[in-house]
Amino acid sequence: MSKKRKGKVYLVGAGPGDPGLITVRGKYLLERAQVVVYDYLASVKLLKHVPQGAELIYAGKKGGVKHTHTQEEINQMLVDWAETGKMVVRLKGGDPFIFGRGGEEIEFLSDSGVDFEVVPGVTSATAAATYAGIPITHREHTASVAFLTGHEDPTKENSNIDWSKLATGAGTLVVYMGIKNLPIIVNNLMSNGRDPKTPVAVVRWASTPEQRSVVGTLETITDIVREADIKPPALIIVGDVVNLRSKIDWFEKRPLFGKRIVVTRTREQASELMAGLEENGGNCIEFSTIKIEPVESYEVFDEELERLEEYHWILFTSLNGVKYFFERLYAKGLDARNMKGPGIAAVGKATADLLLEYGVRADLIPTTFTGEGLAESLLDQGVEGRKVLIPRAEKAREILPETLRGAGAQVTVAPVYKNVAPDGKREQLREELESGKVDMVTFTSSSTVRNFLSMVDAESDADLKRLMHEVTIAAIGPITAKTVTDNGLTVDIQPESYTISEMVHEIVDYYKPDGML
Repeated sequence: MSKKRKGKVYLVGAGPGDPGLITVRGKYLLERAQVVVYDYLASVKLLKHVPQGAELIYAGKKGGVKHTHTQEEINQMLVDWAETGKMVVRLKGGDPFIFGRGGEEIEFLSDSGVDFEVVPGVTSATAAATYAGIPITHREHTASVAFLTGHEDPTKENSNIDWSKLATGAGTLVVYMGIKNLPIIVNNLMSNGRDPKTPVAVVRWASTPEQRSVVGTLETITDIVREADIKPPALIIVGDVVNLRSKIDWFEKRPLFGKRIVVTRTREQASELMAGLEENGGNCIEFSTIKIEPVESYEVFDEELERLEEYHWILFTSLNGVKYFFERLYAKGLDARNMKGPGIAAVGKATADLLLEYGVRADLIPTTFTGEGLAESLLDQGVEGRKVLIPRAEKAREILPETLRGAGAQVTVAPVYKNVAPDGKREQLREELESGKVDMVTFTSSSTVRNFLSMVDAESDADLKRLMHEVTIAAIGPITAKTVTDNGLTVDIQPESYTISEMVHEIVDYYKPDGML
């Protein structure tokens, strides 16, 4: 009789909010998890690493809000899942052993005979200070730092914090969960000998695009926080090192910091654009307006695959065209060796680079990365009597095949994929625009424009202009830009070179302050 396999619980620190701050070990475990129990302060973006089919359980606890699960329920949940033989990841914000109740959870697992492992995370204290431009220790200012919780019940008789020693005993103090009790905390520090002029910083949602920082002194910070309407989660940093923020602050000075940017590219292709914008501080909201699917019938394309050697040129006009071409090529038992006869043309560098990943080098890349540019380059080569194959979307612009046919080429258009509008998110997109908090929308193709407009579902041209009145529009190239303007909107940003990297550069330059290089 086989023995039942025991499960194991991994207590993983998720870091302070930026999903990029997860440890390599933490990411490795998420990629193999069967159950993930995650907290309010753990970035939901980390869940993209979790395998499909894994059980996701939200167990967040928020001050002043009824908890989804009590701590006792969470403890028992971890045991119950482990006893089913599952690999369980308990994902906690920051570091699980620094004011994260991780010790309590591990004690319960130990008492219950469940195997466990603890993976530390970047604690919110150091992250908040670093992302606010404040070194919590500095040779010229302080060599000591203390972490404390500000979440203590102010009505309890005996505090675990000895304010008389702590107030002046450490150069830098970092207070977790202290916003609610901020007036009591600053009063305790001043009444126990800390100079009222001591600099104080409060950092909310550290390391995320929503980060906000305010600075004052012990005697002024309570009013400053109230006027700025700073709410939890936030950390308080007390000490002379706060003065260094004016020189060291870097995160909130990035050119796109605080800008909410809607990215409309396909989910599979949005990562490069989002990474470039987020690297410069942008708060990207992904609204995929295109879903790429295989065509319902490959009859036309399969016939042409049988006679690839008869073609003089194969033209690739998109990344998806390359991807679906090779997927079908492989499915038919063929590979890149069957493409040795025709010349290979790519509409742009990104498409050519993807072809290289499949072992095929493009013979022709136009200087202008558009269908018109590709047509012009081919006309220079001479196309009369040439047989040309274009594997592309089911519905696409006809300018390329029509131009080539007009010059005497024998052109076959073979659909290999189709663009469809994705389900869902219509209401959410409309709400984002209605809120007035969207700074920019990016478009990388005419299809993204048309599908975006369909998702917005404006009642009239006036309604559309109202929704987009304060929104900057970036279009990757002239064809996309024309689709925008044909629908009554204005394009503010268009790169000279029609690539994602150049689009990011143009967006960054657009928002840079005058005179900034």
